[in-house]
Amino acid sequence: MEKIYVAGHRGMVGSAIVRTLVRQGQTNFVTRTHAELDLINQAAVQAFFEKEKPTQVYLAAAKVGGIHANNTYPAEFIYQNLMVQANVIDAAFKNGVRKLLFLGSSCIYPKLAPQPMAEDALLTGSLEPTNEPYAIAKIAGIKLCESYNRQYGVDYRSVMPTNLYGPGDNYHPENSHVIPALIRRFHEAKASRAPKVIIWGTGAPRREFLFVDDMASVSVHVMNLPKTTYDQHTSSMQSHINVGYGKDITIAQLAQSIARVVGYPGTIGFDTSKADGAPCKLMDSRRLKSLGWHAKVGLAAGLTATYQDFMSQLLRDESSFLKSKTVTSTPSLRAQCGNASP
Repeated sequence: MEKIYVAGHRGMVGSAIVRTLVRQGQTNFVTRTHAELDLINQAAVQAFFEKEKPTQVYLAAAKVGGIHANNTYPAEFIYQNLMVQANVIDAAFKNGVRKLLFLGSSCIYPKLAPQPMAEDALLTGSLEPTNEPYAIAKIAGIKLCESYNRQYGVDYRSVMPTNLYGPGDNYHPENSHVIPALIRRFHEAKASRAPKVIIWGTGAPRREFLFVDDMASVSVHVMNLPKTTYDQHTSSMQSHINVGYGKDITIAQLAQSIARVVGYPGTIGFDTSKADGAPCKLMDSRRLKSLGWHAKVGLAAGLTATYQDFMSQLLRDESSFLKSKTVTSTPSLRAQCGNASP
């Protein structure tokens, strides 16, 4: 059985990949939390690979975020992602890993790329300025894999997903992607009985969304394709494969769908002074479909599952807060009773 390292196993995509592999009978995993292994530390990453010797790697670790986060922290987005990718890919090669799957992003394509965006649109035009640093890092990841394949004959593959969402997402009010951000905003508006929710931008841009368990499924599918099959559908200088759902919707339509799932009864407005980002980002996934994979989870079902996950996270956060309040009050009570520990 393969010994599989999932980099970023606690993240939304990495945890979904682990769930998928477990369902398929995989038990031989190696994982590390960020506290246990900082992937930006080259020496630490090399030492980890030398010790564990995985035979397959899913590179799902990345610094991610929405428009606000990308605009606010461009240096972190390019530096951290470049370092993680370079360290993991190079350490994998130096320690005998023959198969690796790199997870990129649809933002690698030019802002005005023809729709739907095909793999050959890469490097044909200017990127969307709001996430250019992140996109540059992801392009570098693709080219790292291609370069190691060309020079050393390893089998390092790349998949470029459309916008992902689902259980395990980051619901931060400012630094999250559009779906988790809107879920939180509509939930809080419902709880406070706010009459109106304001969405950033015009609502006109179109986006495609893929449920994270579908992304995990396709990741395992592509990893396990015979090399001859994969090579027939790619080339040495264009080795990545798009992963999309196949349909897109406007941000306004998305907001209305999330409001229905959350049960928010108010109205929706738009702050047109905020950036829209790219006008359209629909992936051309014909190459993937020819390899025998199709998405299974529709947007309505996926949004429902994601809102349930958000509510579960809220309950866990409230429980942790109550426990912390209990812990902080206990020492003073024990001290008053003369039983405090030294």
